[in-house]
Amino acid sequence: MSNNFEFLHAEGATPIKGWVRGVPLESQAQAQLRNIASLPFVGPWVAVMPDVHLGIGATVGSVVPTRGAIIPAAVGVDIGCGMAAVRTTLRADDLPDNLAGLRSGIERSVPVGNGPHGEHQRIPDSVSTRLADAQLEQRLARIRDKHPRIRPDKVEKQNGTLGGGNHFIELCLDEDDRVWVMLHSGSRGTGNLIGTYFIERARKELERRVLGFHLPDKDLAFFLEGEPLFDDYVEAVGWAQDYARTNRETMLARVLHELQQTLPKFQLEKEAVNCHHNYVQRETHAGESLLVTRKGAVSARAGELGIIPGSMGTRSYIVRGLGNADSFHSCSHGAGRVMSRTQARNTITLKEHREATAHVECRKDAGVIDESPAAYKPIEAVMAAQADLVEVVHTLRQVVCVKG
Repeated sequence: MSNNFEFLHAEGATPIKGWVRGVPLESQAQAQLRNIASLPFVGPWVAVMPDVHLGIGATVGSVVPTRGAIIPAAVGVDIGCGMAAVRTTLRADDLPDNLAGLRSGIERSVPVGNGPHGEHQRIPDSVSTRLADAQLEQRLARIRDKHPRIRPDKVEKQNGTLGGGNHFIELCLDEDDRVWVMLHSGSRGTGNLIGTYFIERARKELERRVLGFHLPDKDLAFFLEGEPLFDDYVEAVGWAQDYARTNRETMLARVLHELQQTLPKFQLEKEAVNCHHNYVQRETHAGESLLVTRKGAVSARAGELGIIPGSMGTRSYIVRGLGNADSFHSCSHGAGRVMSRTQARNTITLKEHREATAHVECRKDAGVIDESPAAYKPIEAVMAAQADLVEVVHTLRQVVCVKG
């Protein structure tokens, strides 16, 4: 198999390998990648996915391996954010001609948005059982004992809720017109609090460190292995990743329950795919133990299933990893932005948004302009750029999209 990557930066000790042929790569993102690669504990190289774009500290759409150190801002504040999808026995002709009722039902079943309106005031026993089985509340209590600013009050209220921004719930049809449920969300308010808190602690630690190298960006502040805060962060980020996965499982259950009330009887054809794309974990590559941070990237080991969504009006993909060692067995997490949210709101018109999403039952108002398809890279070009990282198993087109 030929490699699609090119060296974006080969100077110094840490090269940057990028799968970016045929897709735009902003100069600011390239500069940010060079900053990351300049750190002495990053390597043996940095892998860049075709959906790459500027982030805070680290670029979104990058895979950053580290030795003996961890960078909280590289993981970010939406810890454990990722995708889940499951195929049903329903077919396109089982869906009603008017899909507005289905969208409204899903929105009633799964609170969306941020703030109090995106929370449950009480949750069903099944959700409480799920939380208890994962021991998430007990684990968070241990973290809070050491770090009292990490509050537990949103854990129950936000389990099984969507959030806002680019998070979504969709009903999709595959190439054989089979109905899929797909969704995108993370660890909600508690994960955000954990990320924000430890990024701040890393910056404070930076003020006390005597560095033997230049740190080009304070958002690249780090913890060193062996330090108490390193272990505390690893524990907390692991909790947030597990909570995010549980959150997606709970939302899937809620959406499927809603469909069971309104559509013909159906079953699930396959076990759900559930994958993170904002996370860190210890992995072995080429015989070396590394801490691998995927900020907007998905694990794509040989045979491993993953999900690469497009935007509100474009295709999404269920993929199977090819186990490419050059990418640290990774692929993109989506299409990747070409416009900031502010730029999208100032550039894309409501008419353009409505035309781009005419085939989808979704919000057509100004509140989602920053998520309109034109704000993202062409998903077909992104998929072509990573043909040596994944193979397409299913191509999905959405017919219902719920946004926070």
